Amino acid sequence: MAERQYRRRGAVVAVGVVACVGVVSGCGQPVQAEGVHGGEGSAVVRGAAAELVRARSSKAHTSMEMAAGGTRVTIRGEGVYDFRKQVGRLKVLLPQDPSGDSPHRPITELLAPGALFMKNRGAGVPADKWVRVETESMADGNLVTGGATDPYAAAELLLGAEDVSFVGEEQVAGVDVRHYRGTADLRRAARHASDGSRDSLAAAAKGFATSRVPFDVYLDDEGRIRKVRHRFSFVNGQQDGPVAVASTTLLFDFGVDVDVRLPDRDDIFAGRIAEE
Repeated sequence: MAERQYRRRGAVVAVGVVACVGVVSGCGQPVQAEGVHGGEGSAVVRGAAAELVRARSSKAHTSMEMAAGGTRVTIRGEGVYDFRKQVGRLKVLLPQDPSGDSPHRPITELLAPGALFMKNRGAGVPADKWVRVETESMADGNLVTGGATDPYAAAELLLGAEDVSFVGEEQVAGVDVRHYRGTADLRRAARHASDGSRDSLAAAAKGFATSRVPFDVYLDDEGRIRKVRHRFSFVNGQQDGPVAVASTTLLFDFGVDVDVRLPDRDDIFAGRIAEE
């Protein structure tokens, strides 16, 4: 019974995480590039998730920013992800309290199809237990609430890419990339997503203030995502209106070994989570 109560409250569980997210300002204006048209650019961007599967795995750095009440805060994460199994591990670091007191311990997150596991969640959870949340129960499909967007969900969101413009050739971490900008429709992305992401993206399409998500994506010569930034309009229940959230994911060291073991049933906390 306690576990069922907890799952119904899944969208609230990580509210302490989502309260610390922020907005990234826009980039420059798109430019015209010879041989790159809107339809062609859309096809290239929509194919990015498939290229990640071919790459097998990568390391990842994430950041999520939000400006609210005159304060801009950032949550950062780092870890690894297996795109074939759709599992990953991130260490997510919350910003320090404005008072400078009570620094937060890093939260370990395990990402899996349809589920998010968190350790060091706090608020009454034993130190040796994991908290499990069904991502489809979250109003945002865990694109925002966990403080880091699942790297493969971020890629599959691009399956809904529309109105894509080629911005230009740039570099990300010393790698030559092609920069594209457009808008992704969450409903379209959900229809074309893999089984592991479909329900989460469909939940986000219903839960966000708008199903259209502006993005900037940077693809290398093999069509793999090196950097992607989404700008979400999120309603978290604590603000009078939608909160603008920017989520950025950097991918590198493709093909790295990834060993992610999901918690056993006995290691998962089944009680009620106290709100922080």
